[in-house]
Amino acid sequence: MNTFYFVQLFADWLTFTIFKINPQTILAKAVNFFIFDTIKIFILVAVIIFFVAVIRTFMPPDKIRKALAHKNKLTGHILAGLFGIATPFCTCSAIPLFLGFLEAGIPLGITFTFLVASPMINEVALILLWGMFGAKVAVIYIISGLVIAVFSGMIIGAMHPDKLLDKLARQGQSDTMFMAVDFKWRDRFTYARGYTTQILKSVWLYVLIGVGIGAWMHGYIPAETVAKYAGNKTWYSVPLAVLFGIPLYAGCAGVIPIVSVLTDKGVSLGTTLAFMMAVTGLSLPEFMILKRVMKVRLIIIFASVVGTGIIFTGYLFNFILK
Repeated sequence: MNTFYFVQLFADWLTFTIFKINPQTILAKAVNFFIFDTIKIFILVAVIIFFVAVIRTFMPPDKIRKALAHKNKLTGHILAGLFGIATPFCTCSAIPLFLGFLEAGIPLGITFTFLVASPMINEVALILLWGMFGAKVAVIYIISGLVIAVFSGMIIGAMHPDKLLDKLARQGQSDTMFMAVDFKWRDRFTYARGYTTQILKSVWLYVLIGVGIGAWMHGYIPAETVAKYAGNKTWYSVPLAVLFGIPLYAGCAGVIPIVSVLTDKGVSLGTTLAFMMAVTGLSLPEFMILKRVMKVRLIIIFASVVGTGIIFTGYLFNFILK
């Protein structure tokens, strides 16, 4: 039996019995998709974040700092990327940790690796992609996202752009994001419950918007129209998808339903995942917040390096998953 069998039954009952929408109509497909995916995503996100939050209570702050400031730069970048994967933050909520890293004396390039990895590749994306597209796609996505984060951080670090940070960032911020680990199990679960509630409160609207767009596309956008402009035979589809993704803002949970619909409409998976990476890893709200702590030139460097990595990954996916 499908894991979400009863969720589908509830979506069918609500759509066809309560709302009395004709099952043969486009509206029925869109509404049914919206109800099912919304409930499924909230269940997945709540369960995953709760367990990750419990695990985070065992991570001593001092050890994290020492590990990320590793003498071997490549090791430091990889660890920062893996730490980003383990922290289910959106771009805007990852920025306070980014500032905390600067205060702790962690090299700027390594902090950028974390800033790229945290929103772009996390356990929510892994589980959702695994459920929708299988293990192969999920694993390739995680590996490629980590590579983008590591190389982006290394390239930015090699430019020594410290002077492009403003005074606020250079002086550092209070490290309030790091937490104490002297908890009893009851305290750990209490923290995890509160943290999960906090995250759900901050992302629920974006999830609804993302699923809503996906539901509308699922029902109302003809496959021929999407395939015409973003099909796998058009060389410009990947960079175009990245440009479309930047003005939007959503977490992985909110944008993955759109990715699912685009692939159903005939768009190549590499192109849709490049769109997803752009939405989660690069966004206008993120740039607005970063403007408070760094100069525009550094933001442009950051966006250019990450954007180039995303475009390359999109082409790579299209090549591997032909």
